[in-house]
Amino acid sequence: MQIQLVVFGLGYSGAALVAAATAGGIAASGITRQTDAATTRAALARATHVLSTVPPAAADDADGKYDPVLSRYAADLMHAPALRWVGYLSTTGVYGDRGGDWVDETTTPTPQSPRAVRRLAAETEWSRLADRCSVDLFRLGGIYGPGRSALDDLRAGRARRVIKPGHAFGRIHRDDIVQAVLAAIRQARPPGVRILHLVDDEPAESAAVIEEAARLLGIAAPPAIQYATALTTMSPMARSFWAENRKVASRATRAALGISWHNPSYREGLRAILIEQHGEGLTQQSQVLPA
Repeated sequence: MQIQLVVFGLGYSGAALVAAATAGGIAASGITRQTDAATTRAALARATHVLSTVPPAAADDADGKYDPVLSRYAADLMHAPALRWVGYLSTTGVYGDRGGDWVDETTTPTPQSPRAVRRLAAETEWSRLADRCSVDLFRLGGIYGPGRSALDDLRAGRARRVIKPGHAFGRIHRDDIVQAVLAAIRQARPPGVRILHLVDDEPAESAAVIEEAARLLGIAAPPAIQYATALTTMSPMARSFWAENRKVASRATRAALGISWHNPSYREGLRAILIEQHGEGLTQQSQVLPA
């Protein structure tokens, strides 16, 4: 049977997934807030694969269900005649603070922020479909890519080089999200839940990423700001990100999907963004870096 993919949410990752799936010969359609219910239900009636990139509802809007897609279409998904796979883009934030220790796909989540608690609740809701189809829960690190990277922050003058030694963040390039999801879609698996980590191979300090982006652009890095100083002007969301420190492994995910990351660290990822932008800003030094 030909794959019929329905993607809820056409944001940064969702739009790229639909475009790549279509280019790869997969019949893919996207659902947004503007899509009417009749059109959505007709798409679900044909769907073999469904992916949601939609974040959970705010606590005040949850109304008993944290996932806004399932709050409207749970019954349609449960009875979709051709459905054999569901994917949900979640976050590694469900692991909470681990004091810089490693977590892997078998680690028990311990969410600490209200946002991460809602994410885990949404995961649980999607997992209820696992008795009738395979369910892949993708836990993502910080997403970056063209138009959404340290390069763009530097160009816009909003980059901050915050110094907090030993505090590493996990990241994933948009193109590796697409690669991993498409690999999962093409696998034939029995019903059940699988945890997959979409993070690159090198958790890194934020300052190191800014410094590499500046080097590639051939400009000076912004002045260093100590974390204690930066904290006084951070938004509540930024504070919650910086309050947690963990390293996330993805070796089992790559083995399960039979892939290697196109961008195994922020260095390859930033360089790939510049290459995609027709080499704009590449210094002579960066042009001779290995591909």
